[in-house]
Amino acid sequence: MASAEVVPGTSIPDPDLFLRPAVEVAPLLLGALLSRTSAEGTTTLRITEVEAYLGVGADPGSHSFRGQTRANSVMFGEPLHLYTYFTYGMHTCANIVCSPAGIASGVLIRAGEIVDGLDLARERRGHAIPLRDLARGPARLTRALGIPLSDGGASLLASPYGLRMPDHPSRFETSARTGLGGLGGTPAYPWRFFIPSDLTVSPYKRHPKLAPFTPTA
Repeated sequence: MASAEVVPGTSIPDPDLFLRPAVEVAPLLLGALLSRTSAEGTTTLRITEVEAYLGVGADPGSHSFRGQTRANSVMFGEPLHLYTYFTYGMHTCANIVCSPAGIASGVLIRAGEIVDGLDLARERRGHAIPLRDLARGPARLTRALGIPLSDGGASLLASPYGLRMPDHPSRFETSARTGLGGLGGTPAYPWRFFIPSDLTVSPYKRHPKLAPFTPTA
């Protein structure tokens, strides 16, 4: 299987960077390029929105809050691997594992811009969908890139994946994480990071059971 093309202006990730907690890594991923290659071709995403999730006892919004299970075991594994999960019985979401093995931590890739393989992404998502909406939201993103649930545990440093970090940190803003209920979805955990004014950033959605508050975006 062919490897993803290296895009000028980006660099190979430093593995030591991903030994940090997800809340430190998350903003550094804004502007990064994530690629996946299949028999159909390569699609590449410029990341514009992410959310950080920590581990056992530290983050009530995290899948790992109550400890390791078979379903979340990848979160406790080596960093720079893909943690996938199924949501609403129909959608796959993708996360980049952070922190040393044994410590759960991950960055949910929430939105981005398709910068390579546009025709292929449109075949997967629909030709009438506007460019900004092709990967605007975590489930749309995995469909556009062709990421299946079965890729959970895959290394992001080996085929079929490629990850390239931006040469310079992106300007970003933060808010509460979107769609989460309970304490984890409140401003006490302002761990949603996004590039301001980028049209591909998904709209903030407050969980219906949360008390009203004003997010930054």
